[in-house]
Amino acid sequence: MSGLVVALDVPDPSEAEAIVDELYDLDLVFKIGLEPLFGYGDRIRSYCDRRDVRCCLDAKLHDIPRTVAAAARALLTFSARMLTVHAVGGLAMMRAAVDSVRERASELDMRAPDVFAVTLLTSMDEKSAEEVGLGGEATQIVMRLASLARDAGCSGIVCSPREVREVKAVFGDDLLTLVPGVRPAGADAGDQRRAATPSEAIAAGADYLVVGRPILAAADRRAAALAILEEMVAQR
Repeated sequence: MSGLVVALDVPDPSEAEAIVDELYDLDLVFKIGLEPLFGYGDRIRSYCDRRDVRCCLDAKLHDIPRTVAAAARALLTFSARMLTVHAVGGLAMMRAAVDSVRERASELDMRAPDVFAVTLLTSMDEKSAEEVGLGGEATQIVMRLASLARDAGCSGIVCSPREVREVKAVFGDDLLTLVPGVRPAGADAGDQRRAATPSEAIAAGADYLVVGRPILAAADRRAAALAILEEMVAQR
């Protein structure tokens, strides 16, 4: 895979399907986040199955272990390659998600999706983390949660570009990194507080880059995606 994950963060299912069609041959992953999951989840997951594209089910599951396991099982379809949970849900919850997707994937005779644990949202900084009881610098918080995710059997974590280098230095190939908060040079950062350019994120060691608005809002989405892919390849 290219390592580029395009967020289908649009309210209209027809537009989401059109984005999949426009970018179909670029070997991308399409992220189905909360907006499409709650708005038209069955439709877009079925469409991705029919088109045989790779999907990241960005559900950010966070509940008691039994409920998370049941939700992970219900979400899984053939196009799913990734599923996200919140690391702050704890070791038992993350492990329940990992076990559930492996069991369901075996039943469906498909490759088990990688479970990624969300550490600290890229919209948060130290001040907002402290407000919810997560003390310390952002990197310290991410590293604590990354260690927990590894122990739970997760394939990787979700973190900002600013923490990738230290995560890779400590965990190496034991944890993949799925990195939102990626903005091409000169692009509006929006609500991202810990952002970086595609080349900066790749140079730090990111495995997957999540990009939404810089592609979705472009006049030519395909050209915007290709420009980011070229920047990623050049840095690698």
